[in-house]
Amino acid sequence: MSVISHAKASVERTSAATAPERRPGGMLRTVGRAMAYVLLLIAALVALVMIVVPMATGSHTYTVLTNSMAPKYAPGTFLVVKPTPFAQLKVGDIITYQIESGKAGVISHRITAVAATQSGARVLTTQGDNNSLADANPVQEMQVQGKLFYAVPYVGFVANAVGQYRDSFVPILAAGFIGFGALGMVKGSMEKKRARQSARRSQ
Repeated sequence: MSVISHAKASVERTSAATAPERRPGGMLRTVGRAMAYVLLLIAALVALVMIVVPMATGSHTYTVLTNSMAPKYAPGTFLVVKPTPFAQLKVGDIITYQIESGKAGVISHRITAVAATQSGARVLTTQGDNNSLADANPVQEMQVQGKLFYAVPYVGFVANAVGQYRDSFVPILAAGFIGFGALGMVKGSMEKKRARQSARRSQ
């Protein structure tokens, strides 16, 4: 009876010695790391949609300020407008154009008709989706900034706030991605080293 008890105690001591060490707070570190990766992914996606793609395609970015294109393009919608040959624009396209040629103010409305002037110049009739009447003046080629490429709801006002710092924001964001990646590699290497040391001690 005593031999069996002694053997059982030896097995329990051996199991306790070889059991992996449980570190307090390990779960919190895992959750924190997962949240950091999620936030990094979101930041990368936002940067891609709001900065990288517009810059790569030569597009212009705007924020909807009025209800003329609501509800689909409500105030606060972020618009990416890509330069498009005037001859390719057609009824149904949403374009951004200067209210007065050569001036900064712009409108983003849908093309409802294509016509020609007496001189043969092509002009566009536009109207807001939420407006009951077409815009008063036809749109000429020199006024058009481009055709809607894609839109992101709600983030336009944030984009306006960030826009004044855009030139410095891109390199800072890139440096952040590189730094985060390097930190992840260092932490992973250290964890592997600790795991090897723990395995050697348990042998």
